[in-house]
Amino acid sequence: MSLPTLIAARYGANSAKTANETNGTSVDTNGTSTSATVDALTTILSHKSVRHFVPGQALPDNTLDILVAAAQSAPTSSNLQAWSVVAIEDPDRKAKISELSGNQAFVRQAPLVLVFTADLHRAQAASASVTPPTPGEALQYTELFLVAALDAAFAAQNVFVAAETLGLGGCYVGAARNHPREVASLLGLPSRVVGLFALAVGVPDRTVAAVTAPVKPRLPAAEVLHRETWDDSKQQEHFKEYDATLGAFNAAQILDQPVWTRRAAGRVATVESLHGRHELKRILLERDFQLL
Repeated sequence: MSLPTLIAARYGANSAKTANETNGTSVDTNGTSTSATVDALTTILSHKSVRHFVPGQALPDNTLDILVAAAQSAPTSSNLQAWSVVAIEDPDRKAKISELSGNQAFVRQAPLVLVFTADLHRAQAASASVTPPTPGEALQYTELFLVAALDAAFAAQNVFVAAETLGLGGCYVGAARNHPREVASLLGLPSRVVGLFALAVGVPDRTVAAVTAPVKPRLPAAEVLHRETWDDSKQQEHFKEYDATLGAFNAAQILDQPVWTRRAAGRVATVESLHGRHELKRILLERDFQLL
């Protein structure tokens, strides 16, 4: 499939604009582009979450090593590398993580679950290890938590792309923040370490229709891309267009879901929609992230 076709698919077949019109540019796969470039972009543009894995099929022995190397190849602020990941393969521990994460079946089914953490414990230990020890005052500030969270997200996305390149599939599990105290206890996390999200990884079960379905359309590029300065003058047009595009996608997949604007509004309507995550700041303080 060509890159223009993949880009068009990402915005939905019912979009009023072609990929090139939406992005205001053309896609040239000739010239300096290589087959490796096209392959990499194809992997990225074809991404979709996978929640159905081949039952009982383990990953090759070296998979975890490759994924961690990919994670550590991601950018990291000031080379602090302020993240860590806990790999879970034990069925009982996966079952517990699933229970703490909205009791989602795919978390139990996946052969590998990776829990990504914001980790300032390591920098604290480095501060204590030098002569003379340094006070590590900056570790008290919100900026350092943000650095750790961003580092973890960059690393995790590298893992996801690497996994898909290997023919695997996965799904992020934000619900791992539903019960962060219990997750920290289950994984033995030290102070200044907190679980941010999980990533379930496995071999996609291509006998399941949801796995072979087309990619889910995203908002029009013009809605998320602002050139030079912010401009949301056409936001309501974009909302209307996307509600129609995603509605058509959901209907084709026999998914009974509200249009995007209503679903987004519902997701942020009340504190109950956070499923316990409204306590995050309190829990960060408990885990010695002072957030000054």
